[in-house]
Amino acid sequence: MRPTFDEYFIEIAKIISKRSTCLRRQVGCVLVDSNNHILSTGYNGVAANLPHCNFRSPIQHVSLDVEWVHPYACEGSTSKSGEDLELCEAIHSEQNALLQCHDVTSIYTAYCTTYPCIHCMKLLSNTSVKRIVYEEKYYHQDSERLAKKCNIEIIQVVQK
Repeated sequence: MRPTFDEYFIEIAKIISKRSTCLRRQVGCVLVDSNNHILSTGYNGVAANLPHCNFRSPIQHVSLDVEWVHPYACEGSTSKSGEDLELCEAIHSEQNALLQCHDVTSIYTAYCTTYPCIHCMKLLSNTSVKRIVYEEKYYHQDSERLAKKCNIEIIQVVQK
């Protein structure tokens, strides 16, 4: 069966999220105009030219067992979801997509694999975005309140 545009772009965002280098969460974002043309994409990870948090390095033990470690993991890499955000060095997928977008006044819909945090909602609300479509809940009451205040429609897509 042919997917709706919302299902289609969420699937694209999920594929984009696989490029994420964050140990805590893989998130993807697709920014689309009113004609359903992709303007830009983004995934979460550290700034360009920094070593990635998910880089793995083997440590060989005397018993010949191999243990994999993440020598470049940021301080927030082991924190629970929604906690210690200031310790995480990842640039969010929405932020990266906005940095790549040549015209933020053309954004109609932001497709995010995870509900945007308050910081990303602030950035998105300063564009022409009218809709935010997401799949996974990452509830931030302040984020929802700001979206309502800015008349941004919020839609959760539940994949079949």
